Amino acid sequence: MTKRISLAEIAHDNVREHLRVGDTAIDATVGNGHDTMFLAQCVGESGHVHGFDIQAQALHKTRQRLQAEGLQDRVSLHLASHAEMALRVSQACRGRIQAIMFNLGYLPGADKSLITQPDSTLPALQAACGLLVPQGIITVMAYPGHAGGDEETMLVEQWLGQLESERYQVGTIFSAHHQASAPRLFVIRKWD
Repeated sequence: MTKRISLAEIAHDNVREHLRVGDTAIDATVGNGHDTMFLAQCVGESGHVHGFDIQAQALHKTRQRLQAEGLQDRVSLHLASHAEMALRVSQACRGRIQAIMFNLGYLPGADKSLITQPDSTLPALQAACGLLVPQGIITVMAYPGHAGGDEETMLVEQWLGQLESERYQVGTIFSAHHQASAPRLFVIRKWD
């Protein structure tokens, strides 16, 4: 029997191809810290990760996860919206971030009414494009099928459709059992 690969694993595989020891990366939506920890492992001791979340609970859980693995010194956690990432990372990082990961929706195990919103997600994606190094990557896990998720996914798809094809390659990976409400992964690669 073939092991089913999750969209999260596919996102990690795509990002792993772009990250090297010493790089800088961003987890735009920290959540429970899985992507933050993955990025911290990829960049090594000489690299750095910036993680953003508006929920203190998410940052606390992520901090615990990082400390348990001895990775906390590689990560700066910001109690802030992902829309503020360009303001929170140093000017020296602009145009030098190798990978940025988004995992939209709500924090698993927390208040499901507190979700990412298009009015912050779309500016965050715009900021991410400006922070990204040429040949860098952005991954966006989107979750239609919950209150607010359908609209956010649709608006993200529309926004991605407006990116200049000479500068960005955009791909969509659907879950194995694709239906309108199923999660999907958007992968954005910057050419120049």
